[in-house]
Parts: sequence; C-alpha cells; structure tokens
Amino acid sequence: MEAWLASVLALFALPRFGLTTLFVAAFISATLLPVGSEPVLYGLLRLNPDIFWQAILVATAGNTLGGMLDWWIGYGAHEAVDKYSHSKHHTRALEWLERLGPKACLLSWLPLVGDPLCAVAGWLKLPFWPCTAYMLIGKFLRYVTMTTILLSAFPG
Repeated sequence: MEAWLASVLALFALPRFGLTTLFVAAFISATLLPVGSEPVLYGLLRLNPDIFWQAILVATAGNTLGGMLDWWIGYGAHEAVDKYSHSKHHTRALEWLERLGPKACLLSWLPLVGDPLCAVAGWLKLPFWPCTAYMLIGKFLRYVTMTTILLSAFPG
C-alpha cells in the first residue's frame, strides 16, 4: 500500500506536471474527499511565481468542475437523502437553501460544508447554470484570497 501511494504521489509531483497537478488536486478537493488544493497551489506558485493568474484560473476551473460534479451527484441521490428528511437540522438547512436558491452556492468555497452544499443544491434541483456561476465566483475569490494570504505570510 505504501509503495502504491508513493508511486501515485510521484506521478503528481510538482513541478513536473505543474498546472495539470493543480487542476487534478482542485477537482478532487471539490468532491467530498478530504483533499486540499491550496498547498498544491501555494507550492506551484513558490516554484513559478510568474504564473499566478494562470494557476488561479486553473485551480478555479478544476474546483468549479468538481462542484458541478457534486451538483450532479446530489441531483441523482435524491432517494438516498430522503431517509434523513425527518431531522429538524435537515429541514432547516433545506428551507434556507431553497430560500437563497443558487446564490447559496457562493458559499461552496467554505471548508466542510461547501462541497456538500453543491450536492444539496443538485438534490434540490436548483438551476444548474446559475449554481455553477455562483460556485465559480466563490471559488475564484477563495483562491485569490487564500493564495495572496499564503504568499504574504510565507514569502520564502
């Protein structure tokens, strides 16, 4: 298992694959898997500071596509979530999401709740393209903010 993990990590090693690695990390981090793309983005920009905006756009694209996948997973998982519909927290969260509509996807950048939020938006059958647009805005702002903070805090 350890050798397999080392070979997978070597496959995606920076800087050999650079923006491709960043895209994959950003995409995976938008799913429900506990992976963060910010360290990959930070590492890539420490090695290649001249590609700041390219890296931000690639990370945003990968993360938004991952959020879109979450939306579709939520859309298709309607029956699985129905078993939790009796919880008062579940009902309150659904009412809040229905009231906000696609604008709730601006919060897709939040840790822990952002990715499930995209899935729940799909489950609620909120309009796909407006949700995607709000995901894109929220994720773009997160990457710009987080990267600027990291590069300022650890100038290197």
